[in-house]
Amino acid sequence: MKRSSPRAWTTAVIVALGVVVVCIVWPHRSRRASAAAPVGPDAGASAARPLPNASDSGITVRDDTLHAGETLSGLLERAGIRTADASKILTAASALDPRRTPAGMPVVVRTPRGDSTPSEVVFQLAVDHLVHVTRLGDSTWTGTDERLPWHTDTIAVHGVITSNLYAALDDSAAGVLPKGARSELAWSLADIYEYRVDMSRELQPGDAFRVLFERSQGPGGVVRVGNILAARFELSGSETDAVRFAESPGRAEYFDQTGRSMRAAFLRAPLEFRRISSTFGRRLHPILGIWRNHTGTDYAANEGTPVRAISDGVVIFAGRRGGYGNMIDIRHRNGIVSRYGHLRGFARGIHPGRVVTIGQTIGYVGMTGLATGPHLHFEILVDGRQRDPRTALKRDTGLPVAAAEQTEFDATRDSLLAKLSGAVG
Repeated sequence: MKRSSPRAWTTAVIVALGVVVVCIVWPHRSRRASAAAPVGPDAGASAARPLPNASDSGITVRDDTLHAGETLSGLLERAGIRTADASKILTAASALDPRRTPAGMPVVVRTPRGDSTPSEVVFQLAVDHLVHVTRLGDSTWTGTDERLPWHTDTIAVHGVITSNLYAALDDSAAGVLPKGARSELAWSLADIYEYRVDMSRELQPGDAFRVLFERSQGPGGVVRVGNILAARFELSGSETDAVRFAESPGRAEYFDQTGRSMRAAFLRAPLEFRRISSTFGRRLHPILGIWRNHTGTDYAANEGTPVRAISDGVVIFAGRRGGYGNMIDIRHRNGIVSRYGHLRGFARGIHPGRVVTIGQTIGYVGMTGLATGPHLHFEILVDGRQRDPRTALKRDTGLPVAAAEQTEFDATRDSLLAKLSGAVG
């Protein structure tokens, strides 16, 4: 018998090792590939998956979401549900309006193993609102609403401004609110104080705040910020409290510690809590490149951001004017005129002679005229002279609480401010 050569032995060993590697590796590669690959008629849909202990429950669960522009019927048919059954399911889901269901709405389909028709379809209309549609027998479907519970408590936090309100709340409320809810709390505080403090402009490092608010915790760990009950800002050593009080049933407003409404005749800023790119005073003009007096305040914001009237008034100019670009002037009481420059355009109906109300959208942030980027240039003129908005609008205050409600307000104020002062963050 002819002896095998060393080369033949080497080749045989390599082939044998290759077979072993294939037997070991290939099943793992196949399992990984099948786990990652989408299943079903739409490769973008979530694949069907078994419930935990599916071998015992005998149920397969398919998670999906409503695609943009897709109908609910289309989604159900894409999940393998027959047209006749899909129609019955949507009829049974009486709380569901197919015309008003948002894209991204989660839908769960539960199907018994070996059955082509689901036993249950669940539509999640909101984080706390589910609609269950269950099959009874072979062709009958019934729908039920489920409202998931929320738990509400009262939280008090305090912090110190180092750079801005967002950063301070990120530090002080990190243990009690998720990131998104902390931003909501910052916006709510700015809304309450928007007649007294420009949060983008007037907060300084070392200023402090306290806030007492309701926190609601819902299904799946969802957290929402409820009503702010009381707040306090210490700005340059001066304190301004805000207390939530209902003068009439169902209508609550905020009043300061003296009982005057936090609402006043003038807003402190023409944009809702935005970053300001420059301040009143002297600066190097970004286009002209020379030092000139910058007679107003610039609010940096995305192009198209709505600009609001800071008070009731009459439009006395709406058009294009030199370096201001598109500009609006509004005359208010007491000889005050507010000016809005570099606008991309004007809101519908804004023209000289038009009466506007406080907070009404009058135009949109742009970069017309002498502007290097999108921002709003805002000025205050008193008796025809340009004034610093910080000082020109500072002394405006709201109406006092009704005399008949004073005693009740005092009790509410004292109780809430006591809780607020006890905040440990």
